[in-house]
Amino acid sequence: MMADGPRAVLSLDIGGTKLAVGVVTEDGRTHALTVEPTRREEGPGAIVPRLFAMGHRAIAESGRRVDAVGISCGGPLDAKTGVLTGPLHLPGWIDLPIVELAEREFGVPAVLENDATAGALGEFRYGAARDADTMVYLTISTGIGGGAVIDGRLHRGAAGNGGEFGHVLVRTGGRPCLCGRRGCLEGYASGTSIAQRAREAVAERGADSSLAQLAEVRAEDVVAAAAQGDALATELWDETVDALSIALTDLVNVFEPDLVVLGGGVTRSGDALVVPVRERVAAAAMAPAAAASTVVLAGLGDVVCVVGAGAVAFDRLDQLAGAGAADRKGDHRG
Repeated sequence: MMADGPRAVLSLDIGGTKLAVGVVTEDGRTHALTVEPTRREEGPGAIVPRLFAMGHRAIAESGRRVDAVGISCGGPLDAKTGVLTGPLHLPGWIDLPIVELAEREFGVPAVLENDATAGALGEFRYGAARDADTMVYLTISTGIGGGAVIDGRLHRGAAGNGGEFGHVLVRTGGRPCLCGRRGCLEGYASGTSIAQRAREAVAERGADSSLAQLAEVRAEDVVAAAAQGDALATELWDETVDALSIALTDLVNVFEPDLVVLGGGVTRSGDALVVPVRERVAAAAMAPAAAASTVVLAGLGDVVCVVGAGAVAFDRLDQLAGAGAADRKGDHRG
């Protein structure tokens, strides 16, 4: 029997490393959360049915009827048509009509949103930025994405892919990026790139580093080794912090936000990341913007994109109903 109470939607977050699925109620709470590895090598033909099976389990476990499905994924994507046009961290996911597939599977309206844009809406409506008017959100995980709320409205861009802050240039002629350019922030501060840079550094000059004793070096290993004073890890982490600070300084100067909110797996490093980044941005940004802006960690933690996708789905329901959406905090209709 389905429970009475606040409206509920199903949220499907498709990441390059993990799939996260849950039922989100209108108060921003997540129910029956399930997380599984994405296993990208399986391709969409196997992953999408597994994702939908997770969705059905979440609905059953929550005991709630869902009125819509919100889907978040990294770009590029076409939010208007509900098609994943070619997400950088999901090779082979070309022109996949994920909204059409979800509507057919669950029998309710579905909506697609860039994961970091959804995360921005989630933090703005339910998380660390609830009292903000203008905010910038970055998710720092397998890759780096972003979203912005400007004067109370979610910025999505003309094609729905606005906020690709991971591709802000931080090193001219620097490391190659999946987008085809060189020197992007993602090439220095994403979890994938931190691990890759660490492996390269260990192979070249890291015989004395504690990282050399590990069979596989992950981003969290670099953070832990740096905290213990490992010289190579400290150098790698400082380069990460420096690249992120350069990008955020530019964003603060452009948007002058109340808050810059950082989420994603790499932010589990906590103060080791946010404190030096906050200090460097405050020192480098133009004085008025620096005084107005603060860098903080996401309030919703690991469920930020799940909650954000839910917020997008509630907005979609309000749009279909033709009323109420304009009164919702962060309404993102364009």
